[in-house]
Amino acid sequence: MAKNGGIRIAIAGIGNCASSLIQGLYYYTPERCADGVVGLMHTEIGGYQPNHIRVVAAFDVDARKVGQDVNRAIFAKPNCTKVFQADIPDCGVTVQMGQVLDGISEHMANYDEDRTFVRADARELSKAEIVALLKDSKADVLLNYMPVGSEQAARFYAECALEAGCGFINNMPVFIASDKAFADRFAAAGLPIIGDDIKSQLGATITHRVLTDIFAKRGVKLLRTYQLNTGGNTDFLNMKNQDRLASKKKSKTEAVQSVAKTRMENENIHIGPSDYVPWQNDNKICFIRMEGLLFGDVPMDLELRLSVQDSPNSAGVVIDMIRCCKLALENGIGGVLAGPSAYFCKHPPVQYTDDVAYEMTEAFIRTRPALAVTAAE
Repeated sequence: MAKNGGIRIAIAGIGNCASSLIQGLYYYTPERCADGVVGLMHTEIGGYQPNHIRVVAAFDVDARKVGQDVNRAIFAKPNCTKVFQADIPDCGVTVQMGQVLDGISEHMANYDEDRTFVRADARELSKAEIVALLKDSKADVLLNYMPVGSEQAARFYAECALEAGCGFINNMPVFIASDKAFADRFAAAGLPIIGDDIKSQLGATITHRVLTDIFAKRGVKLLRTYQLNTGGNTDFLNMKNQDRLASKKKSKTEAVQSVAKTRMENENIHIGPSDYVPWQNDNKICFIRMEGLLFGDVPMDLELRLSVQDSPNSAGVVIDMIRCCKLALENGIGGVLAGPSAYFCKHPPVQYTDDVAYEMTEAFIRTRPALAVTAAE
């Protein structure tokens, strides 16, 4: 039985990632969890299973989602992720009109009705109204699912979480948790934050990091590497605008550089989204190449192709992030959660190898109060 009636979450951005997350809350029933499950790193954290999480507030700007029950909105265009749990009842939470700010790239305004955003003809809620909704809904945690490049929007929702007294999970590559000023403010408010930029369950970044770590541990000199990614969801369409990619490329590149034995020169490492292929939908295809030197300076190279459904690949990670945030709230821990941020995100305030970050996260789950760490510390 979940403590205190479960975990109440608010979501900013009802796209493919939110769709997979919400489907998962209904897919992982108590019966399925009791029988042993596929796809979860933790069936239970602190007494909470996935089905103990529920959405109590939601914000978007698309005409096909605003005004709809959130459990209907997750299946609306331009969402195109795989449907693995279609039988979902209405939850009684209506998607509200958020603030657009820089959340929509100009090139997507009239791209294709099925592929881009159709701006809702509704009044944008003010910051005060959004904060009031978060307070009235008693949301424990606010999840930020803004598109890549939405600097203003990400900071706006972080401010809303602070004013409303919510924990904050920053799933995208605008640097909030790794911004000392923001981290210190969350610590001062006694509110937990996990970020930045989610590291998927078994995606391009975690795979590239593990391979880079193997090179370092096995004495192979990594000379140069690339990671190329293609996909057909709105995230990849949004990233066709190169002006929105700076933080994304930095986040992904630093995630790999941080586990290399010797930092590579910029010209020897290329990591980032490569192209938008509409028919791929939510399928992300990643190509990794690594060139190095073995014993006797003998050359070697490695090539890997990874194909995953992008949004479900992130949802299981977010479910753990939500539960870690709730544990922090229950134990009066504010500021950046160091272990979960390093394990679940590409660009935490402090990078650790995945083995170390895993142990830090497990320790946080077991002995929570002793491991409260803020960016200021």
